[in-house]
Amino acid sequence: MTVAGDDLARACTDAMFARDRAAQSLGLVVEDAREGYARVSLRITDAMINGLDTVHGGITFTLADSAFAYACNSRNVPHVALQASISFTVPGRLGDTLFAEGREVALKGRTGVYDVTITNGAGDLVGMFRGTCYRIHGTVLEARAADRS
Repeated sequence: MTVAGDDLARACTDAMFARDRAAQSLGLVVEDAREGYARVSLRITDAMINGLDTVHGGITFTLADSAFAYACNSRNVPHVALQASISFTVPGRLGDTLFAEGREVALKGRTGVYDVTITNGAGDLVGMFRGTCYRIHGTVLEARAADRS
């Protein structure tokens, strides 16, 4: 049986998340995964708050970077980040749940561009992330099998 489309995207995301100890340790939740798309969330805990009582920017970036990674690896073709940037608009707060929604903007040759919108539970825009990915060798799902040997 061949897996394709959104089923393949979910299988790739599940395989990556199973190996993503950073995302697991933070409590990241994968809410949706489709071809060229991923939505993840994160409940903000005390350990994620900076010296100004807002969410540390690195935490917000990590959340967005995870959505980017799942979206750009959704076709079982592995990609790594080539460049990424983020703009913060409003601060996240202790107890917030932040949502990162990544969407493919362009995919051509060995590179792709993805935009990730980060919002809080009230729907406020917390930040905008743009990432460029670069295709590498292998497949996402085969990497999972190799990890078991």
